[in-house]
Amino acid sequence: MEVLNPQDAQRILEAALLCADQPMTVRDMRALFEDTLSADGVRALLADISAQWSGRGVELRELASGWRFQTCADVQAYLDRLNPEKPPKYSRATLETLAIIAYKQPVTRGDIEDIRGVTVSSQMVKQLEDRGWIEVIGHRDAPGRPGLFATTRQFLDDLGLDSLSQLPALDDLPGAQGLLPGLEDLMADEQVAPPSPPDDPGQGNLIESEPELLPDSEPHLPPAVDTTTAPTHDDDEPVFGSSDNTPPAHDL
Repeated sequence: MEVLNPQDAQRILEAALLCADQPMTVRDMRALFEDTLSADGVRALLADISAQWSGRGVELRELASGWRFQTCADVQAYLDRLNPEKPPKYSRATLETLAIIAYKQPVTRGDIEDIRGVTVSSQMVKQLEDRGWIEVIGHRDAPGRPGLFATTRQFLDDLGLDSLSQLPALDDLPGAQGLLPGLEDLMADEQVAPPSPPDDPGQGNLIESEPELLPDSEPHLPPAVDTTTAPTHDDDEPVFGSSDNTPPAHDL
């Protein structure tokens, strides 16, 4: 393969990113040049492309599963007017469960129930799995070998994040009644009455009712987060908070 000058290599790489239907890894991009361009060379081209698109309506971002062009947050509200279809809505309980998994992962259903104080319904867990945001990555060495839940790369991509380290620190979150930053728009407008106290004081935890989920968009199931260490957690620690961050931008 002939050696391309930097300008031509940049044009090829830019075109591939614009046409890709999912984030591209550095390995994918090196394949464009039959590995004649090093990983550092690809990253240098990416930096140049990113700088050239700065200040426009779309931007080049690195996410957990690779690089992609996406619309900027400040123009997304206008683009949404072209697509009247609303995103699926989730109950506050579902998003709080997701927040616990994100900050405490890997966790079992029992861990989540200890923190929230209510029984986690199977439907709630299935909603998050079907969305491609959580999955079982292993089993705890305990009676019954309960599954350990963790977030996925798709979860990070949808929030516009490169890694879990980019989630705001728990100390920066205002309180335990908020949601994960960028997901507030997915919360259903619900008025759920608090559950009635049990007739029998020894009945135990209450099962939380879940509103019906609106039709979902098709999820993409990414590789799992590579972690198998069982967690230790403090039930008194807040696990989720609120933010004014805008929701993650859509693919171009």
